[in-house]
Amino acid sequence: MIKHIDTMLKLWAEDLHSEVPEGAGGGNMIAMLIETKGELIRGTRGSRVLLDESADIELIVNKHLPPQLSLVVREHYCNHDSFLSQKYTHCGCSRDTYYQRLHQAHECIAELLLGKKAA
Repeated sequence: MIKHIDTMLKLWAEDLHSEVPEGAGGGNMIAMLIETKGELIRGTRGSRVLLDESADIELIVNKHLPPQLSLVVREHYCNHDSFLSQKYTHCGCSRDTYYQRLHQAHECIAELLLGKKAA
């Protein structure tokens, strides 16, 4: 795994995919933008990832990663209710393959984020 991508994905999951009390945007990017009147500000829960960066990661995970990599990312970072063995079973792979896919996802995300910053 790539450490800084791992950190960003943890914060992305916290920003956009965690349970939060009502009135705090519900973890939904659109709701948070409405709540802040469209102003992109630092995450409402003390996040170190800017909301626009979280939106970039959301787009990458949803649209640009192959489905098997996207599934592993969502299971690893957004599913806090399952044990590791349940996560890789849900992904239809072994533990080793699960971590290989997670590393591939980190590489893809890093490359796509770097490409966006370079453009």
